[in-house]
Amino acid sequence: MADEQNRERNEVPDSTAVRVALWRALHVQADPPPHVIEDEIGLLLAAPGEGWRRRPDMEPRTTSGFRAAIVARARFVEDLVAEQVGHGVAQYVLLGAGLDTFAQRRPEFASHLRVFEIDQPDTQAWKRRRLIELGYGVPDWLRLVPVDFEAGGDWWKQLTDAGFDPDRPAVVVCTGVTMYLTKDATTATLRRLAGLASGSTLAMTFMLPAELLDDADRPALEATKPQAEAAGTPFISFYTPQEMVALARDAGFKEAEHVSGSALAERYFAHRADGLRPSTGEDLVLATT
Repeated sequence: MADEQNRERNEVPDSTAVRVALWRALHVQADPPPHVIEDEIGLLLAAPGEGWRRRPDMEPRTTSGFRAAIVARARFVEDLVAEQVGHGVAQYVLLGAGLDTFAQRRPEFASHLRVFEIDQPDTQAWKRRRLIELGYGVPDWLRLVPVDFEAGGDWWKQLTDAGFDPDRPAVVVCTGVTMYLTKDATTATLRRLAGLASGSTLAMTFMLPAELLDDADRPALEATKPQAEAAGTPFISFYTPQEMVALARDAGFKEAEHVSGSALAERYFAHRADGLRPSTGEDLVLATT
């Protein structure tokens, strides 16, 4: 029994993944409708306790730009997945899935896919246990794929071992990850994904260099850098949009385009009466094979 309790204490999600889940819930609880995305399941998974909204990183006004950026990218990804399901794509891969809850919130799409969530073993074990405890379970079409990246785990082999078919098109999403990887690691990942079946799509976020941020957002980025380092997840890599698009094309993708945070702001926040807008700093590359 003691060993079981110790194991469960070691199975904890990354603090950044929890923060993202709480921001998504805070958008529903603190921002007026219409909500860009409605996700309080991540809050249920994290179970942070009654005082979670009193955390400094949950202060509604000072974190509004970060919160809006998180829900904007989540909505973009889910719109993309829905579009690709309409085109007959039946595989969805999340690299660094964290506390993503698409499978639980959108079963009308997810159940028509085989969804592969890749993350660290402790996070995956914790998430599996929480999904079962909350009654969601882990249906056959949802595959939680544990990969020990720190020990050099081969995510591609473990993905295919979990049932992924590399000969069929897929949507692959990687959000909030590349800033923690070396450029060589990101380049290797892009090369692997460029070999996906024709008709596959990748959506990958990347952090902009500080000089490309709006003046109002630059101090917040500089303030988060030491916090990330103290948490053991330092920001390593930053990219200009031109650099990231070139990396994707050089890796072998047939098409690659830049999707700016300001474009997402116009798409999802243009007519809000409360003035909620995403902060600048994280953009996407959208690439196809």
